[in-house]
Amino acid sequence: MSNAESDFPKIVTAGADAILVYLGEGIDPTVNDRVMALTTRVGESLGDKLYDLVPSYNSLMIYYNVLSLSEDELREQVRQLVDELAQNGFADNASAESTLHTIDVYYDSSVGPDLERAAEQTALSIDDIIQLHTEQEYRVYAMGFAPGFAYLGELPEKLRLPRLDNPRTKVPAGSVAIAEAQTAVYPSASPGGWNIIGRTAETLYDPKADNISPMKVGDRVQFKAVSKEEFEQAGGSLESLS
Repeated sequence: MSNAESDFPKIVTAGADAILVYLGEGIDPTVNDRVMALTTRVGESLGDKLYDLVPSYNSLMIYYNVLSLSEDELREQVRQLVDELAQNGFADNASAESTLHTIDVYYDSSVGPDLERAAEQTALSIDDIIQLHTEQEYRVYAMGFAPGFAYLGELPEKLRLPRLDNPRTKVPAGSVAIAEAQTAVYPSASPGGWNIIGRTAETLYDPKADNISPMKVGDRVQFKAVSKEEFEQAGGSLESLS
């Protein structure tokens, strides 16, 4: 790791059986690559001594069995693994299992009530907003807020808007949203304060499936604009927002 990154890793206690390992700051694909590489190596190295690994933007939460491993031992092993990865190259270990998900979206004011306001505030046409939102891949930086909710980044600068001052009490499942530098799909009906610009018929949360969400941190997402007919044929709902 370069001198500019010499402050990392930062390791902090996160509970009686957990530590949090920071490998950088902010939303940065290079840092997230390091997090994913460390996630893989910690899993391979410590295996049954762990309860869970939760990667996020720039950090890895490690839940461990305190009967098998002390916190001091875990901290030392993590530092050794980070040094090993820094010497061998983080990136080669990070993206091997990354999956590209294509999500069809019906962009329209009937299901995207903030679409016209977004156009006014960004001084873009609705067609420009759709083009900008669909023309690039987004990285899954974190999972959270609700089961199956993936935080995707980063939005083009021209599309960045603040969150709503007053969150909605109910946002229908499948709503596609933008806020600040990120975009997301609400996997199930929930309150929400992001700007809604469209909706997908894709199922992004299924509590009965082996994997409740098709996405994981490190995956990539590309949105694709579809017509109302295609959206409805795929099972899309035109339910209004509260």
